[in-house]
Amino acid sequence: MPDVSFGNPPDPGFGPVFEAGVEAMLVLDPDADRIFDANDAAARLLGYERSALRGMAASALHPGQLPALIVFTQGVLAKGRWWTRALTPRHGAGRALSIEAAGTVLPDGLVLVTLFDLEERRQRQVDSEADRHMRAGLSEWQRMERIFRDIERENQLILRAAGEGIYGVNAEGVTTFVNPAAERMLGWSAADLVGRDMHSAVHHTHPDGCHYPHQDCPIYAAFRDGAVHQVDDEVFWRRDGTSFPVEYTSTPIRDRGALVGAVIVFRDVSQRREADERLRQALAEVVSLRERLELENAYLKEEIRAGSHHQGIIGKSPAIEAIRRQIDLVAGTDATVLVTGESGTGKELIARAIHEASRRRERPLIRVNCAAVPRELFESEFFGHARGAFTGALRDRVGRFELADGGTLFLDEVGEIPLDLQGKLLRVLQERSFERVGEERTRAVDIRLVAATNRDLKEEVRRGRFRGDLYFRLNVFPIGATPLRERPEDIPLIAQHMLTGAAQRLGVPEPRLTEGDVRRLIRYDWPGNVRELENVVERGVILAQRGRLRLDLPDAEEPAPVALVRHGGVTAAPEHRPRSETERRARDRAEIAEALALCGGKVFGPGGAAELLGLPPTTLASRMKSYGIRRASSALRGSATE
Repeated sequence: MPDVSFGNPPDPGFGPVFEAGVEAMLVLDPDADRIFDANDAAARLLGYERSALRGMAASALHPGQLPALIVFTQGVLAKGRWWTRALTPRHGAGRALSIEAAGTVLPDGLVLVTLFDLEERRQRQVDSEADRHMRAGLSEWQRMERIFRDIERENQLILRAAGEGIYGVNAEGVTTFVNPAAERMLGWSAADLVGRDMHSAVHHTHPDGCHYPHQDCPIYAAFRDGAVHQVDDEVFWRRDGTSFPVEYTSTPIRDRGALVGAVIVFRDVSQRREADERLRQALAEVVSLRERLELENAYLKEEIRAGSHHQGIIGKSPAIEAIRRQIDLVAGTDATVLVTGESGTGKELIARAIHEASRRRERPLIRVNCAAVPRELFESEFFGHARGAFTGALRDRVGRFELADGGTLFLDEVGEIPLDLQGKLLRVLQERSFERVGEERTRAVDIRLVAATNRDLKEEVRRGRFRGDLYFRLNVFPIGATPLRERPEDIPLIAQHMLTGAAQRLGVPEPRLTEGDVRRLIRYDWPGNVRELENVVERGVILAQRGRLRLDLPDAEEPAPVALVRHGGVTAAPEHRPRSETERRARDRAEIAEALALCGGKVFGPGGAAELLGLPPTTLASRMKSYGIRRASSALRGSATE
């Protein structure tokens, strides 16, 4: 082998055939993009000095054609021999040459390229026109055979290089050719498929497993109706019995106007479908999270508004103290709580206090007014729905259970849930999992449940209007909200708190709450409980004049003047006057004495008077000391003589 250094060109070169050859020849080093050597014929054809060609970049001789040059040289290296007419080298004078390049592999990775001037060849063809006519017949047939053979070879190269699967069928549906990409995707060799009914081999079954008849096949329809058929929702079946999703186009083939078959181009879209599904799931998750955040934000705003009306549980009565102790006991657990009581007694405040004292306080407290949920929307409201689950379901919706995941779900007015829907709620409470409407996916939830009702659920169960199993599931830890009329000592504290809040919200000076106002508030029976008190106080702030609160109560008018009747010089007060401090202390003393009597004189511990009265032991001891009750026997004597 001659020296291959560019700085020292070989001499005498590549032999007499190369040096004296009629055809232009170049020796290329594809890896270095260099012309290793060129013969004199190449120098004449290309219009360069031979010395100038040696060492020139091959791509410089073919400006703008680097991809085509790479394809050609790679084809030569891969096949051993290759040719092309796609390359148009630039003549030294600047014009483009029309040539045919034929390449052969030389040792050491070099490529010998023979250049044929097509213009010269066409000129010779014109000169030999007469001779060609004389040599008609066998020679002409052989020439045409070569032309068709070349065309066939080009077609085969195209078919092999195509990334899509391509196969052809005749008018009977019999396979005529299959390209390598189709072989790889289908798992069949071309020899196994050519001459065979293609539909029965790869297109015999729908994606759902049912039979796919020949007469319904869009591929075969192409050579029956002469139309192009495009399909993107079917599958092809591999030799091993597995399937893959495809998109394909079936184009009819005509010969002199007659339909003789079809060519089918298909591609495997598995990866794209998987990517689309991942994207759809990601987008659905984003939409779900956005909706959840929007709902949580709405709930937060609602809770802020609600909380600004009445922060916390206000009061110092024994009933309120007992409720606080119950909240402290149950808040640290995940036990279900049932809050009962009349409307307006603050059942939601108790639920909120339980939530805020629990480990779930960092997650939302989700409130559902069961009485306000229409029957037909119960499942969607509680469990959510998938897009398209029913008319109007334009997107996925997060239900209240899912929204409360990790937090607390407060079911207000739980007694209003229709009987036929209570079973669905019970199942979710038992299994702690659910499915959205229109969706088969089971979702697990971790929630703390607090329910509230103003009904007597035990009586509702007895009458068959509430499920007994649901009642027992809810009634794990009952808390009773005491009506306002049974704890009048809390009314001044609550009224003052509401008065301050109402004045701030309305942006007016805070009116005074006088002793007379307090007496009127305590005297009223409050059928609407705390909610009614809040409305009365806010209305009084609006009607206030010169800092004086005006309370609008049904019995707010002062009693009509009555004649004072004197008995032995003592003036008798009206029959419905408020209790005096002496009378109140006497009543409290009597209640303590009665509790001690019922408990056999036991003050503290289980079954003691403190527990019976709902008072902390220290509070009861302080009151006993204040009233002079030192032991059970003296209490009994004191109560009898009081």
